[in-house]
Amino acid sequence: MDLTAKGEAFAGFWQERHLCTLTVVRPDGTPHVVPVGVTLDPAGGVARVITSGASKKARLIAAFGPDGLAVAVCQVDGRRWSTLEGRAVVLTGAEQVADAERRYAERYKPPRDNPARVVLLITITRVLGNV
Repeated sequence: MDLTAKGEAFAGFWQERHLCTLTVVRPDGTPHVVPVGVTLDPAGGVARVITSGASKKARLIAAFGPDGLAVAVCQVDGRRWSTLEGRAVVLTGAEQVADAERRYAERYKPPRDNPARVVLLITITRVLGNV
């Protein structure tokens, strides 16, 4: 999904330094909601979250294999908000992790060292919001 048509306000909002929430559904149907930093690639239609491979969110997503798991990331700033829905998979490749770390550093700050880091790659299927 190419999100460039959403316009400059949308893209700018996703470049501002805001924390987001990631919602993943546990096998029992209850939500697992955690704060995360998210980077958005509007042209590629994907969002990325860096995390430890041992984190609950990474383990829940990895358990669903190559088809991924339905997730949502939401960012709120006053009356402005945006939710990105999609399917997430776990990426472990060194180049993929390095790319995600670079993107994270551009939006937030350089991440701390973490040799167990993975990337949660979210292929966006729906966008909601008021931006």
